[in-house]
Amino acid sequence: MAKTPAAVVTAGEREVRVSSPDRVVYEASERTPAITKLEVCEYVADVGATMMRTIGQRPTAMERWPDGWREGMRLAVGPKDSGADGFYQKRLPRGAPDYVETVDITFPSGRSAAELCPTEPASLVWAAHMGTLTFHPWPVRRADVDHPDELRLDLDPQPGTDFADAQRVAGVARELLEELGLRGYPKTSGNRGIHVYVRIEPRWSFEELRHAAIGFGRELERRDDSVTTAWWKEERGKRIFVDFNQNNRDRTIAGAWSLRARPGAPVSTPMTWEQLAAVTDPREYNLTTVLDHLADGDPWADMDEQAYSLDPLLRLWETLPGGELNFPPDYPKMPGEPPRVQPSKKVAEHWDADGNRIGE
Repeated sequence: MAKTPAAVVTAGEREVRVSSPDRVVYEASERTPAITKLEVCEYVADVGATMMRTIGQRPTAMERWPDGWREGMRLAVGPKDSGADGFYQKRLPRGAPDYVETVDITFPSGRSAAELCPTEPASLVWAAHMGTLTFHPWPVRRADVDHPDELRLDLDPQPGTDFADAQRVAGVARELLEELGLRGYPKTSGNRGIHVYVRIEPRWSFEELRHAAIGFGRELERRDDSVTTAWWKEERGKRIFVDFNQNNRDRTIAGAWSLRARPGAPVSTPMTWEQLAAVTDPREYNLTTVLDHLADGDPWADMDEQAYSLDPLLRLWETLPGGELNFPPDYPKMPGEPPRVQPSKKVAEHWDADGNRIGE
């Protein structure tokens, strides 16, 4: 069978070459027909200018699925996980066009990398041509990669809960943010969760950003017993987890308007609070429908008009009980961090007051 010729997709003022345009990226689902690589690239071109408002000038990891996504495929959990079907590309691959720019970032390990830094829609379409479904931007801009300008509140349903539970908690989160004088911008995660962004002044560290998220989570937990900030899964129960660690350096969540590797090509879709409250099934927002949603206007169009102080959230961190919480396992041991062992496996006499195993 003859190979299908490459196609061309126009993005801004550029034309982007798309090889294997008829490759099926998403198989047909109950909500969508089969979706090809060309259709994915065309979608990214259609939302590119809007996406640039939230992803532009940011270090961005690419979640790549070179052969498309199918049920049962697996995302790599680390650089040595060679048997996975999808992976995170944190260093720009060789051979990228000259217009695809990068920015140098530093990981918690101290290593650095030149990561994709979108400066125009064509760079996003090129990444989609390379198999990128989900863009994972950092909460910083290229001019200052050490001071975040975005707080990200990740409301993550745990087993036994669903989108409707996260939706209700999001309403409580909105009320709390407004009481604190902050404005949140919500979006669906593209799965069962909800993300709420708050634009902040870029003068705090990642550590302070994380503490602000913990403070917010603890106050939300205090107001609503269906919310938890427990790091260990065995302690979360059937509650909505506020994933504070998503605000660490080199921790990202699906970018606004990004596709997700899920059946039916769902999209992580920005909304107004009123739109979010009316959603019955987030899967309705997918590659085939989101442009109709966007036709009513970008719900996040005015996000950059005001940047807020983290002080109200840092006061919650300082005043509410609980202290420091665990960091992700790939992080070095951090000051004041509790022991990195599941509570059910911890034997108190084996640990000192600083959370270190005795004898190590």
